[in-house]
Amino acid sequence: MSNTDNLDTADRVWRPMTQHKPLIGQAPRTVATASGCYLTDCDGNTFLDGLAGLWCVNVGYGRRELADVAHQQMIDLSYLAPVMVSESTTALASKIQDALGMKVHVSFSCSGSEANETAFKIARQYHQQSDDPNGARRYKILSRYRAYHGNTMGSMAATGQAERKLGYGPEPTGFVKVMPPYHYRANDKFSAEEHGEECAKQLEETIIYEGAETIAAFITEPMLSGGGVIVPPSNYLKRVREICDRYGILLIFDEVVSGFGRTGAMFGHTHWDVKADIFTFAKGLASGYQPIAATAVREGIFEAFYDEPGTMSHLRHINTFGGHPVSCAVAVRNLEIVEREGLVANAATMGAQIKGNLASALADHPYVGDIRGKGLLIGVELVNDRTTKEPISETIMAKILAGCMQRGVFIGRNSNTVPGRCNVLLIAPPLVCGQVEADKILEAITDSLKACLD
Repeated sequence: MSNTDNLDTADRVWRPMTQHKPLIGQAPRTVATASGCYLTDCDGNTFLDGLAGLWCVNVGYGRRELADVAHQQMIDLSYLAPVMVSESTTALASKIQDALGMKVHVSFSCSGSEANETAFKIARQYHQQSDDPNGARRYKILSRYRAYHGNTMGSMAATGQAERKLGYGPEPTGFVKVMPPYHYRANDKFSAEEHGEECAKQLEETIIYEGAETIAAFITEPMLSGGGVIVPPSNYLKRVREICDRYGILLIFDEVVSGFGRTGAMFGHTHWDVKADIFTFAKGLASGYQPIAATAVREGIFEAFYDEPGTMSHLRHINTFGGHPVSCAVAVRNLEIVEREGLVANAATMGAQIKGNLASALADHPYVGDIRGKGLLIGVELVNDRTTKEPISETIMAKILAGCMQRGVFIGRNSNTVPGRCNVLLIAPPLVCGQVEADKILEAITDSLKACLD
């Protein structure tokens, strides 16, 4: 079936982040197959997926090895109620613990949104059952503007992207935002570290003004991903850890995007040598081959849920498909592939090359304000004026994205983030990205940007 044959069924699938009215009478591009870093549509057109699906297909498409694991697990044990455990769920929990390098207990779910919802529930219940005399009062969740934490009501309330929330309010109470470190748009008088210190101080001031005894947790991505790939100063996360410890607040690291090699380290937080109390994972956990997510908590938090039978101190949260044996089996093998093929190191090497080559090729381009990122998580912030840093117009942004697609490369952007500031190109190909793919990405972006000046 060709793309044109799908014309009559174009609107039967309600695609997210898509305005359908302009698409009336147009056949949707229907993807038929995929392999490695490439997608092929029904007309035989092949293009490079420069966003790894939605930041998730870390080991690349078409891995028969993962299909075989799923097939065998479906035969052996296709489903198990989450109050029981299978060999694959225990194996995956152990795998996550080993990767983190600390003793943790893992609750499984199906998406990053659910993993964060679980983290919020655990944090609030933990404080109620801890020795903290103010534990029952601790319910607020602090988060950051520009961050994305999910599409469920709680995780959306923690999300700091105004456009994602339009029409869905009022949102649940108990969620408070602080500004993220964003050195590119900070006061020019501050060094990166001075800006990081100022943002940490703002976090502490917010805690004081809200009342430390009312705050359960602070959730943050080690580096903002969908909010524009914003890398924190070197001192920021360590100061955040110190502040959370000082006020008895749990620190949650949302590693949904940055986990399992994406940033050129196994986890995003590894770059700053800071540990959280709770970690959330999804996306690269199974490289998108199966829906799976995880919430991992350190030992001391888990112990607060111990009590005698018949009490209500156990975790009362449950997910029908949490710890699904097939998803867990695929995730275990996926992480083995990441380790076996050295994909973390490859992400570091290829990411540094892409970022460096973009910086060199676009150093004088009037639309390029900032190029940043770690590993294969790169952002290019586009502006109309490099002095005022006014965000690029929607018209030019659309032209650049279309130009990349015409050149056979799909590039993302920070859609529906801050009104008027959805101006960052997102580059995050599969971690199997090689020299050929790196060159194609560089050529597509540089040529598309140069074409906008003609």
